[in-house]
Amino acid sequence: MVTTTYQVQGMTCGHCVSAVSAEVGAIPGVNDVQVDLASGQVTVTSEDALDTASVRAAVDEAGYDLVDA
Repeated sequence: MVTTTYQVQGMTCGHCVSAVSAEVGAIPGVNDVQVDLASGQVTVTSEDALDTASVRAAVDEAGYDLVDA
């Protein structure tokens, strides 16, 4: 298992959390998604390391921006 934390910009409410959780959770190999609305951090647990482009695309699909590390 690999756990990675990403910074997401633009989330302001529970709907935002749900949208990001659903999109990121749909990436193959993802087991768990935890979103901290206050900090904008999204912690993803997956079978293997995820391609950042896949995470960025999922966050973008949800309507938010992945902040570059």
